Amino acid sequence: MLLTKGERTRSAILETATDLASQEGLEALSVGRLADATGMSKSGLFAHFGSKEELHLATVDHAAVIFVREVIEPARSAPRGIARVWALCDGLLSYLEREVFPGGCFMYTTVMEFKNRPGPVRDRLIEHLVTWRGYLAHAIEQAQELGELDGCVNAEGLAFELNGIGNGANIEFQIFRDPQVFENARIAMRERIESMRA
Repeated sequence: MLLTKGERTRSAILETATDLASQEGLEALSVGRLADATGMSKSGLFAHFGSKEELHLATVDHAAVIFVREVIEPARSAPRGIARVWALCDGLLSYLEREVFPGGCFMYTTVMEFKNRPGPVRDRLIEHLVTWRGYLAHAIEQAQELGELDGCVNAEGLAFELNGIGNGANIEFQIFRDPQVFENARIAMRERIESMRA
């Protein structure tokens, strides 16, 4: 499907916005800051986003689309069961390792910024995080239904653990810039999954 010129412009703006927000946070993402980064006029940006909150919400949604493209869609080609659980875990680590966003995990960076700030932006961030964890838990449940993982395992709890390992690797890498953290995370994830085999 071909995008209109306006849609292409909006997408390009949001690419810049997600990169900036992953490094500086959403609050630093003003129309003026984005105008400087894109070389567009403020009025040109206002044509696409009527308010700062609308810009923030669109940026969050754009980051979620990128996450789905980079992590979830590739994992869908893996067979249901442990193979798909692992594909999601490895996809998460690959997404972080390749620095799809220059500031690390977009959602983690921005949800920490908004954790104590109720409102539509925080709600949207939480919605996307819950969707991701739910998708991982569903893959674990499918592995249980296939008899590959122990049926007594709490799927949501295991999804929480695996996601936590990924978050830990993200934080360690952002602080120490040591790529070994991703291999350590892969080992930890694999060992945790293997320990839950039926």
